[in-house]
Amino acid sequence: MAESEHETSHLAHVIRDMENDFEFAIGMVFSNEDEAYYKYVAYAIGKGFGVRKGHTVKNRKGEITRRIFLCNCEGHSVTSSNQEKKFERAEVRCGCPAHIKFKVDNGVYEVIEYVSEHNHAFVPEDQKHMIRCGRMISDTCKGVLSGMMKAGIGGTTAYKFLANEAGGSKNLGFILRDCQKILQTESNKIMEGGDCQQLLNHFHRMQMQNPMFFYAVQVDQQGRLTNLFWRDSLSKFDYDCFGDVLVFDSTYRTNRYSLICAPFVGVNHHWKNTVFGCAFLLDETAESFIWLFNVFLESMGDKAPKTIFTDQDQAMAKAIRVVFPNTQHRLCTWHIIQNAIKNIPQLYHKPDFRDKYFFRLMYRCKLEDEFESIWMEMEEEWDTQNNNWLQRLYGLRHKWSSAFGRDIFSCGIRSSQRSESTNNVFQHFSKKTSSLIKFVYYYEEQLKHIREIEIQDDYRSRGKLKLQVSSNELLEHAAAVYTHTIF
Repeated sequence: MAESEHETSHLAHVIRDMENDFEFAIGMVFSNEDEAYYKYVAYAIGKGFGVRKGHTVKNRKGEITRRIFLCNCEGHSVTSSNQEKKFERAEVRCGCPAHIKFKVDNGVYEVIEYVSEHNHAFVPEDQKHMIRCGRMISDTCKGVLSGMMKAGIGGTTAYKFLANEAGGSKNLGFILRDCQKILQTESNKIMEGGDCQQLLNHFHRMQMQNPMFFYAVQVDQQGRLTNLFWRDSLSKFDYDCFGDVLVFDSTYRTNRYSLICAPFVGVNHHWKNTVFGCAFLLDETAESFIWLFNVFLESMGDKAPKTIFTDQDQAMAKAIRVVFPNTQHRLCTWHIIQNAIKNIPQLYHKPDFRDKYFFRLMYRCKLEDEFESIWMEMEEEWDTQNNNWLQRLYGLRHKWSSAFGRDIFSCGIRSSQRSESTNNVFQHFSKKTSSLIKFVYYYEEQLKHIREIEIQDDYRSRGKLKLQVSSNELLEHAAAVYTHTIF
């Protein structure tokens, strides 16, 4: 058992077994310091005061011969009168005389002096669990907190969970502040030795455990990390199955270095998102995207997607032409809508324009001639011939209008749905102060969640569907080979 786990367990047992009428007396003997200290702490918690360790006396060999434990209200705080304080703290030291003194011989502690009188009120019963000397976090709780931190769960939520499991905060053994300190310590450990190096070490361990794990790094002339891509072995399998349509988004800056987080997302056989890999990029230049797409292609066995959805970034479009020359490039309608809100708010927020023309051009046009006719009608009614943003959008019409995408395989999805749902996933744990390794932990936990949902969907797709049309071999075959959602 780890030392902290042992200490927490031992103190809890001593407090639990302490008799209500127990009192120390001169001549009492304890086999070691821990036994003496925990007994006094248990006694103090029962009464309602805290304990501090006082000075020690040692012999020439450096062995302790005297040890004293004090009430935490002993003495007085020493502060300089001209010292500027950032904040005022409540003063609890009031020169309390209560203490216990031990003579130490061969490690055995014998009480030689004991003062039980206090000059202050005791802590009320409902506040005793907050006394500092009685608060300890076990290794079990630390492990739970560490796991919850990696899953993106904050300190307050984690504390509430543990308190609920323990039957209330009084039974937990520590308070929210202790919980937050532990999480901060864990976070600092992650950063030791450099965040990037920690990240690379993590990826190296993952690759050692599974050679199918893939990651690639690009560095500058000074050897500093600029771009990074990774995916696990299951993401490769998912891409083999569902990689014909790819949604790529680089709009998230989710770390303290403002590196761009760019996930590769697809659609699985239950019509839900699946993640093929993720990247950190220093910038959004064509060179960075070309490097990333080439690395992604290499990691996926040189299988290019049939269709890729992105935003309106020109550098990204150039990289797609270079790396995926035979891939159909479509624009995410969700991003187009967000850009419309920014660039033409005076038009977009008018229902007569938005519903009659903008959404109709985007979603409901079936033929190219129909699109051209409606666009001309919009220009005449709303005088948009000279609107630069709309004219640039018109130049890209073959990438976003339904009229130009009827012969393009896209899983029958609207790109806005996939981009928006992916946005929600990553914004959930998007923090400007997050370290890279912490984000990767969050990403891995999200992958686990996505795959667990897929397993649940697979389970629910068992069994034969009841068909409204009987004796139809084609429908019967489709019902057997497709998942319920796709059918």
